[in-house]
Amino acid sequence: MLDPIEVLLQTLDIETIGDNAFCGHSPQMGWQRVFGGLVVAQALVATSRTVDARPPHSLHGYFMLPGDPSHPIIYEVDRIRDGASFTTRRCNAIQHGRAIFSLSASFQKPEAGLDHSLSMPGVPQPEDLASETELSERFAPLLPEAMRRWFDTTNRSIDIRPVDPLRYLGQAGAVPVQYVWLRTKKRLPDSPDIHNAVLAYLSDMCLLDTALITHGRTLFDPDLQIASLDHALWFHRPFRADEWLLYAQDSPNGGGGRGLTRGLIYAHDGRLVASVAQEGLIRVRPAAPR
Repeated sequence: MLDPIEVLLQTLDIETIGDNAFCGHSPQMGWQRVFGGLVVAQALVATSRTVDARPPHSLHGYFMLPGDPSHPIIYEVDRIRDGASFTTRRCNAIQHGRAIFSLSASFQKPEAGLDHSLSMPGVPQPEDLASETELSERFAPLLPEAMRRWFDTTNRSIDIRPVDPLRYLGQAGAVPVQYVWLRTKKRLPDSPDIHNAVLAYLSDMCLLDTALITHGRTLFDPDLQIASLDHALWFHRPFRADEWLLYAQDSPNGGGGRGLTRGLIYAHDGRLVASVAQEGLIRVRPAAPR
C-alpha cells in the first residue's frame, strides 16, 4: 500500500497537458464524490503553474456539480492579468464536458506593510488531545458506519485532533464554534507551493460541519443533503502544513437551506496564517428517517 502522504502529493502534482491546461485525478477511497478541498487545491496548483515567483494571497471558488472520483478532472486556466504587483488567474474544472468548479485566484509580489492580526484562542494543545486512533477506539461503538469510516486512519494523510470530540455525538443548542488541530502525518517537501496546496486541501475539512453544531446534527445524518457551494481562502503569513495548525471555526448564520461558516487558521506559535469562509447547502429531506 502506498504511503498516504505520497498519495496526497501525487494527487496534487497534476499533469500539464497544455500551456494553460492541466489534468488531475482523485484517490480511490470509495467515496461517491470528489472531496471539495481536493478540487480547490488542484485548481490552485493549476493557476500557480502559470505564475512566476509570486505566492497566492487569495482565492475564491464556486462548486457547481459534484466531482466523479472515477474520472480525471481537466483544469483550464485563463491568464486574466499580469500586473506590476498582482497577478490574476481564473480556472474552470471540467469533467464529463461540464464545469464542476470555478476558481479565481490572485497572486502578489512580496512586499512589506502594516501588520496586525487577532490573537489565537486559548485552547488545549494538540499534544494533550486524543489522537484519531484513540478517538476511534473510544467512540466507534457510538458512531454510525459512515462516521466510523471517516475516522479510519489507515488511508488518511491528515492528522485531525478536535478540541471537543463529544460534539460528534450531537447536542442541540450548543454554540456553533469549534476548534480543530490539523497537520499532515509526515513531513512535506520544503516548497511553499506544496504547503499552500495542502492548506487549500485541508481548509475544507470540518468547516461546514460547524453550521450543524447548534442543531445537534452532523454531516453524516442520513436525512441531510449537504454540499459546499463556495469557498474563499486568504493566505496571510508563511507556514508549514506539516506542523500543527489550529483551525478556529464558527457559523454566524444558517437559513434558507444554507449555512455560512468561517475559519481562522493559526500556526502553533500563534501567528494567524490564513482565513477561510464558506457557504454550503444544508437541506433537510423530510421523508428520510433520522
